[in-house]
Parts: sequence; C-alpha cells; structure tokens
Amino acid sequence: MFNNRVKISQLLTWEPAQQEVTVMGWVRTFRNNQFIALNDGSTNTNLQVVVELGKFDESLLKRITTSAALKIHGVVIPSLGKGQKLEVKATSIEILGDSDSEKYPLQPKKHSLEFLREIAHLRFRTNTFASVFRIRHSLAFAVHKFFHERGFLYLHTPIITASDAEGAGEMFRVTTLPFDNPPRNEDGSINFKEDFFGRSTNLTVSGQLEGELGATALGEIYTFGPTFRAENSNTTRHLAEFWMIEPEMAFSDLEDNMNLAEAFIKYIIRYAMEHNKEDIEFLAARLAEEEKQLPADKRSDMGLVEKLEFVVNNDFERITYTEAIDILLQSTPYKKKKFQYEVKWGVDMQSEHERYLVEKHFKKPVIVTNYPKEFKAFYMRLNDDNKTVAAMDILAPGIGEIVGGSQREERLSVLEARMKEMNIPAEELWWYLDTRRFGTVPHAGFGLGFERMVQFVTGMGNIRDVIAFPRAPKTAEF
Repeated sequence: MFNNRVKISQLLTWEPAQQEVTVMGWVRTFRNNQFIALNDGSTNTNLQVVVELGKFDESLLKRITTSAALKIHGVVIPSLGKGQKLEVKATSIEILGDSDSEKYPLQPKKHSLEFLREIAHLRFRTNTFASVFRIRHSLAFAVHKFFHERGFLYLHTPIITASDAEGAGEMFRVTTLPFDNPPRNEDGSINFKEDFFGRSTNLTVSGQLEGELGATALGEIYTFGPTFRAENSNTTRHLAEFWMIEPEMAFSDLEDNMNLAEAFIKYIIRYAMEHNKEDIEFLAARLAEEEKQLPADKRSDMGLVEKLEFVVNNDFERITYTEAIDILLQSTPYKKKKFQYEVKWGVDMQSEHERYLVEKHFKKPVIVTNYPKEFKAFYMRLNDDNKTVAAMDILAPGIGEIVGGSQREERLSVLEARMKEMNIPAEELWWYLDTRRFGTVPHAGFGLGFERMVQFVTGMGNIRDVIAFPRAPKTAEF
C-alpha cells in the first residue's frame, strides 16, 4: 500500500511531465478548499496539491485540517504559482489520520521556543525543529563516516558503570534496592552487596576509561553514546542526558590529538553544509531575524553560514593556557572590570573568558593547551614542569568549550601518584592501571559533546532545542 510513495524532497527535484505519483504527509494549510500545503518531513518546502473544485465530496474536504495525515495520488504538473516549478493535481485523496484543528496546539504562526519545549512531542512538526533534527542526523552520520574512513573501530562502552571517570561525583545511581527500606551494614551505611550488581553502580559520565582499554589493544577506537551528569544546572548549555563522541588513539601525543580533533570538527561541519544546505540557510535566516531584536553590542559579527565557513576554512589558533591568561590580563574587559569571574594563573577559565578569546581576540576557534594540573583530571599526562598537564580544550564562537581532551598519563608510577594526590581509589581502577602494567604506550583522546556541536551548526541558543527529549533538573517529560 505504501511502497510506491515518493518523498516530497525527491519529487521537488523533478521536471513536471504529467507523471503519476503517490505522496503522503501532513497538512500544513488548506486554502479555499482548493490548495493543500503538504509536508512529509523530508524538507521544509511544502508540496502544493491542487484539489479540483467539485471533484471531491464535501464531507472529505471538511476533514482536511491542519496536521491531518493524507495519502494523495495525482499527476505532477507545472505550477502556475510563484516560487514553485511543480504541483500535484489530486486524482484521489485518502485520509490516514484525522486532526482536530480546534485542539491542535501548533497553528500556522510563529511559536516561541519555550512554548515548543512544553510540547516537545509535537515540535518536530515545525520547520525550525525539522531542520535541526535533519542536521543532527547528518552530523551523526558524518561522525561514523569520518572515523570509519580513518580505520577507527566503533566501540560500545557501558552505560552502567562502577567508576566515576571524571572524579566529579555528579552521577545518577542505578539500583534495584527498595528506597523505603534498603539493606544496611552494621555502621548504618547501605549494603550494596545486596544490590543487583553487588556493588554501587551509576549511569556513566564518559566512556573514556573503557575506550582506553580498547585503544591499547586495537590501536584506534571511538565511542558515540549517551552519557549522564546529575549536575543541578539549569543553564542553556547543560543537559542531564547528552551524547558524547570519544576517540582514543594508541601511539599518539597531544599534537596528534589536536590535529585529529580539528580535522574531525571541520569534516562533520562541511558534511552538514553540503547535505543540509537548505536547512542551514533556513536557520541562518531565522537567527538573523532573532538578532535584529538584540542591542547592537550583543549581535554576532557573522551570520550562521559565514561562521561555519570561517571554521572550516581557517586553521584553529593554538595557544597555551599561560598565553591565554596573559591575553585576558591585557584585555580591555579585564582592565575595565567587565569580567564577572577572576582572571589569574591557576584558575579555571570561565565561559566569558573563553568567548572573549574566540569571539573578540582571535575571532576564530582556539585550541588552549597545557592547563594547570590542579583542575584537570587524574588521567592527563603530567608535563615536565610538574605544574601543567598535556590537556587541550577547543573553544568555539558562541558556545565556548566544544572539545576537551589530553594525552593520557601512560607512566604507571606517575599515574598512581596523581590518583593518590586526587583521592581516586586505585583499587577500584585496577583494570585501568593494568594497561600501564602490560605494554604501556603513549596515547591520547578527546571528548566532543554532540549536542554542543549540533548547537554550533544550527545556531540554536539553548541546548535543550537540539536534543529530541531534553533531560534537565525537574525535566523528564515525554
């Protein structure tokens, strides 16, 4: 029944020549009982279906309402209207699903993104979100394409884990123990030996540590999966459930890591620009319209398309953390006390500092390397100065940090000392330390937050608008 359907995106590329065709989709509008704007999600461009007056029963026409699902058979003819070269003259119309237009919450008008978040189950039907999720698909496909072409293996790392890779402690617990009366030890603490896994387990914050196990045997791997953070943050940049891409490479150092990350970012952006041109241009126009409402000093220097072209066509600036702090200390915002957060060597840069470096100083993506060891993870390789680690963050215009990575500490004694210093229990990570005991090798890797990348490419201001069903504090609907 449905196999002979032609997608609207494909149909719109045809030359009209009286071809018979079957199309299916949802009604966007129905004007004058004569013109149906039909959309099937393959493109934002609606197909105009012409309904010949007097040909169809009135009771059928009354059911052609906004968001009703239709199957239409007809003939492809040249369009007499402006802005479209073809339309379909209907010979038969079947209603697959009725829609009560009085109750349907999406009307043919502009809705706020806040309102659409409340009806996230229907927001895919808007042009904005259709574009966002087609671009998200292309970026995800490009991720696999990039690594496959370079001989990396896709490794599925566990979603349930007993280790905290980041050492931050902001994890969701996984348990089958009864909440009202969990078994307890003599000292009153919960007895996790009675739990499903026989120990305390959580949802993962990263697949990196397990990824390193794969890389130190298979050479080069990448993970791409959901990760979770129980951080009570309601900002436009944070989610409780998000997707991470984490490559790990044996026989690689910090420079190899930077080169791969830069090539990777450029590749997936270029892929989306080539395969989602119409969607990116639509979102660029939407963003330009939005920015007109902002005061002049808050507007971006570049439109969305120019920003993406600028990233793919320019080398990323590479500076050390020490150089970054010096630039900030010499900056006008610092001298005029415009920065909200402190600037000095030894403090972690905040988003306002990162965005100044990218958007005002260099005006292009920046890779910052060699951060102080105090606020970086235990697994990052200690530099010879004993003060900094071989870390790297890639900062992008508009959103700040988009990639975090490092050369990993491959020296067993140094790694053990760092773990002791940072109170990371070595006995829980015995399996991780084994990779340093048996044929250790210089290796490196990074993590890219997929939603932040989708945000960057789509120009969406809130990270909750680039994931289908956002999970955040007090938000787990749908």
